[in-house]
Amino acid sequence: MIKCNVTVCGTISRSAQMRTNKDGKAFLAFGVSVVIPAKSGINKTFEISVAKDGGMDELNSLVSGTRVEIVGVLTFHKKDDTIFMNMSATGVNTFNAAAEDSVKGEIEFRGTVGNKIEEKTDKKGNPYLVFSAFSSEKDGEGYSFTWVRFMHFGQGKPEWMQGKCGIDATGELQLSIYNDRLDITCRVAELIQWEKQPYQGGGTNAQ
Repeated sequence: MIKCNVTVCGTISRSAQMRTNKDGKAFLAFGVSVVIPAKSGINKTFEISVAKDGGMDELNSLVSGTRVEIVGVLTFHKKDDTIFMNMSATGVNTFNAAAEDSVKGEIEFRGTVGNKIEEKTDKKGNPYLVFSAFSSEKDGEGYSFTWVRFMHFGQGKPEWMQGKCGIDATGELQLSIYNDRLDITCRVAELIQWEKQPYQGGGTNAQ
């Protein structure tokens, strides 16, 4: 499970259209392009697919080329090697959106830690942890895995923490481009162990 409560500043790349969900409720669907900064090299533009409760009266303000600030829940969906971003918006501001693109907010993560857990110290001698973990989701007959990089400052490695253990983590979301791919990082605020339940079909269950 990866869920982010965020504020997004970007430009509408796909004008809003009215859609209907499986329960027959109407909603607005549109795309927002956001430039994600590269750690080194060239920045990359991503389109976030946005859904928002609303009616026909909002269509005229949500047109391609409009700067917007959107508040809501951002999720990630991985298909093959490509990560797509979807957002369920609770609010859209078209009046005084910032000129600079950004995705800012908090990430909530539940998943499985990879095998490499690094214990480091900063220039002042304070400990911090660097590790990666993945969340899995059903993708056709198999599963897809979305990896997140974690940095936990001021903390050493908990006794329970080891490769392939389950974690629940929250912290600051940081998105960047690394080797031309989207890099998802969490600057950890809270980290606890998650007791994974066995999956009846073999392996571990999806997060």
